Amino acid sequence: MRKLILVTLLTGVSLGLSLGLTAQVVNVEGVIVEDHAQLGMRNLVLNGSGVRRKYIFDIYVAALYLVTKQSSAAAVLADKGEKRIAMHMVSDLNPGELLYLFKKAIENNHSEEELAALKKPVGEFEDVFYKMGALNKGDVIDMDYLPGTGTRVMVNGGLRGMISGDAFYNVLLKIWLGEHPVQEKLKRQLLGGP
Repeated sequence: MRKLILVTLLTGVSLGLSLGLTAQVVNVEGVIVEDHAQLGMRNLVLNGSGVRRKYIFDIYVAALYLVTKQSSAAAVLADKGEKRIAMHMVSDLNPGELLYLFKKAIENNHSEEELAALKKPVGEFEDVFYKMGALNKGDVIDMDYLPGTGTRVMVNGGLRGMISGDAFYNVLLKIWLGEHPVQEKLKRQLLGGP
């Protein structure tokens, strides 16, 4: 009888531990976003998420993952730890169209001098998108910051390219978190606001 009770208790503890480690999810306009992401050996937490809209069309759900939550764009940009922007496509899109929107946002958040200095990494980023192929509803683009390495772009878990150097990731983040973000509401949501 004692063995049965002990086995039952241990099974319950084991089950409780495994349930405690189960990922929680957030439903953003019908897209399920996990509340954490694994990046190498680092566990990142969901800082915020929201929908990117262009006119009346939903393009993607964006989710920002950090080592620790931050509530200001300045704090996110100053953070030297691993980061991830996950983009869950909610409509089919040509990567060239998405790249065009990214480039416009990069231009809106940088001076001409800064853009001239960014020519090489922006060119590498463009190359990644030109080789990407069609993006379909349900695809997930992960853009990861790996300190000391650079920016890794993945689609549905498959590597699409790397942009070397640490500086480019903040250029990318300013698309959503810069002084002139692609969408003010999305900026607030990525920073954990409503």
